[in-house]
Amino acid sequence: MKIYFAGSIRGGRVDAALYRRMIDHMKTQGHAVLTEHVGSSKLCLEEQGRDKDASIYEQDTAWLRESDMVIAECTCASLGVGYELAYAERFDIPVHIFYNRNKCQLSAMLTGNSYFIIHPYSSDEEIFETLNTLLNS
Repeated sequence: MKIYFAGSIRGGRVDAALYRRMIDHMKTQGHAVLTEHVGSSKLCLEEQGRDKDASIYEQDTAWLRESDMVIAECTCASLGVGYELAYAERFDIPVHIFYNRNKCQLSAMLTGNSYFIIHPYSSDEEIFETLNTLLNS
């Protein structure tokens, strides 16, 4: 299965280590994560100019169209992730959204949309249990 992992980049990197653990977990289950870089601690967080940002947009939307599933960690709000989720919905790509219920309240634009499958969690263990269920069914 090809998975598009969505997590905040320019919106904030407080959960980057969690993104890395989630991505590594999905890979150990034998799935391709098209956006492994989202878990990297070495990403450029600044705008890179219109041309470079356009190439990022083109690559990310191509990966979205190629993916079988989107898994998004949305505890840290991100305009880009919101866009990716809407894009996935437009192309009928299943979307699973994770967020830490103790750290944030998810936007009503997500929780109110029955298309998205929402997975609130309180501990990392809950994330990995849910991922195992999703990826092995």
